[in-house]
Amino acid sequence: MSASCIYLIGLAVSLSVLTLVWLVQLKTEDASPVDVAWSWLMGGLGVLFAAAGDAPLAVRLLLALMAGLWGLRLGGYLAMRMRGQPEDSRYAAARASWGRRAPLYMLLFFWFQAVAAWILALPFLVVAFRLDMPGVGWLLLAGVVWLVSVVGEGLADHQLHRFKRDPDNRGHVCRTGLWRYSRHPNYFFESLHWVSYVFLAIGAPYWWATLASPVIMAWLLLRVSGIPTVESREGKAKRIGYDDYVRTTSAFIPWPPKA
Repeated sequence: MSASCIYLIGLAVSLSVLTLVWLVQLKTEDASPVDVAWSWLMGGLGVLFAAAGDAPLAVRLLLALMAGLWGLRLGGYLAMRMRGQPEDSRYAAARASWGRRAPLYMLLFFWFQAVAAWILALPFLVVAFRLDMPGVGWLLLAGVVWLVSVVGEGLADHQLHRFKRDPDNRGHVCRTGLWRYSRHPNYFFESLHWVSYVFLAIGAPYWWATLASPVIMAWLLLRVSGIPTVESREGKAKRIGYDDYVRTTSAFIPWPPKA
């Protein structure tokens, strides 16, 4: 089967999965699980493309391992974090503002998420259908960047989760571990993760198309659904010392804090 056919199947899978999640949230009135489903869907697309591609077996196995483990970790963490919690405030606010049209608008939003996942998965397709092995140097670089990014994001998530579990920290800003050097280290490492597939694709036809995914992910996190939602006016007002944290700490790339 051609790469274009597999890519279209990926779109159908994405729309089907998130439509199913939408149907479930109609009963539960909780859209938060879409974040878990999206992470697992992305990892699943990597495994799907790897299974269907015609790249050397070693390349496809590496791709499936990288995408699958990343998706499992991220989705698992999100599922653990939301267990027993009410609907995410972002979705609750959207549901309230949309009123009677909330079910339709939520479906359109879920479909937008499905298309976004499909577009971001393009590097998986390029790697899965390359006809040769990447150079050893690119393979090593891809592996190092993937390991640093996944471990870094996991560590940032763990540090923030542990900070929030301490009742004494309620209403305060997390400035421990990686959060001392970046206000959003998890977002930085998430964006960096997508760079690993660029290195894995170099030398393949259309490898340059893989550059879109890290750029799109960074743009979404910096301008759309990441930092703008966390650093809203309401969010800042709830945390003690937030203004000083913003003044001294890098917003994205980990960097020594200012004096």
